[in-house]
Amino acid sequence: MTDIRTEAITDAAAWRAETLVPDGSRFHLDAACRDELIRAAGELQANRLPVEALRPGHLDLSACDAVMARIRRKLFEGVGFAILDRLPLDDLDEEIAVKLYWLLFSRVCRPVAQKWDGTMVYEVTDTGKQDEPGNGVRSSKTKNGQYYHTDNAFNLPPDIVSLLCVQPAMTGGTSGLISMQTVFNILLAEHPEVIQRLYHRFYFDRQHEHAPGDKRLAFNPICEPAERGVHIRFSRRLLEFGYELADGDMDDATRAAITSFGEILDRPGLGKAFTFERGQVQLVNNRRLGHRREAYEDWPEPERKRRLIRLWGREAQRPFYLG
Repeated sequence: MTDIRTEAITDAAAWRAETLVPDGSRFHLDAACRDELIRAAGELQANRLPVEALRPGHLDLSACDAVMARIRRKLFEGVGFAILDRLPLDDLDEEIAVKLYWLLFSRVCRPVAQKWDGTMVYEVTDTGKQDEPGNGVRSSKTKNGQYYHTDNAFNLPPDIVSLLCVQPAMTGGTSGLISMQTVFNILLAEHPEVIQRLYHRFYFDRQHEHAPGDKRLAFNPICEPAERGVHIRFSRRLLEFGYELADGDMDDATRAAITSFGEILDRPGLGKAFTFERGQVQLVNNRRLGHRREAYEDWPEPERKRRLIRLWGREAQRPFYLG
């Protein structure tokens, strides 16, 4: 394979926690933006339309446009993540708040389906179920901790993943981000023997996100060539599930590649941790960075359960789940 990268990635997305500028990726909605959103909320209340039908040109959000343009540059040309601080949820009906969130996100990237059934607005919350090989329960529907991963590594990864915090957890649930570009650089320096294997295909559990009768396993590479750095698909959990469902042991090269990648993800000092607050929005370049969530405990009141609203975006292909 001639397009395997053999040189370290040196652009802004190859960061470590200690090299990040404090609050350098935090963007604030000033008074003009907040007033604009409140006015837009009134228009949305008076003119009902399903959230999926809304387009950026439907409402004038010119003050917010400048903020979202800066966020877009940070995601695609900079460190690869941004925190939007924050939507005024206490002043908005929740349905309307989600519509405003959709409109702001649409200024960064085109929303696409997150499930084979066409779901485009996805709720991240604990259902009490457990994720096991082949049962189709996503870790986003549990309160368990997560490994660093990229979303939808098993099918068609979105370019951008965004989360709006509607309700934080009672305890735990700390979010984490990590540069997969830095992980690749470390692998290149310390384990160059696994790099070629990472560009070849691995089994992933597809979590039932496919047409009835379609294959339950995907077969995709972890590393893919990209114009900037490398594109990564990685989920230790779904790789392990995939090989368990494939009824075959990993060969030595496969195990070494996954183990080496996972060991570096676990190293202290690489990832950036932060606590989600109500109304904040996290946006992440899902092809260049990984993310995770620590285990958490919910409030006893059902209405206070931890709840995030997730959107996915892609620059190319159709908005269908499989493109």
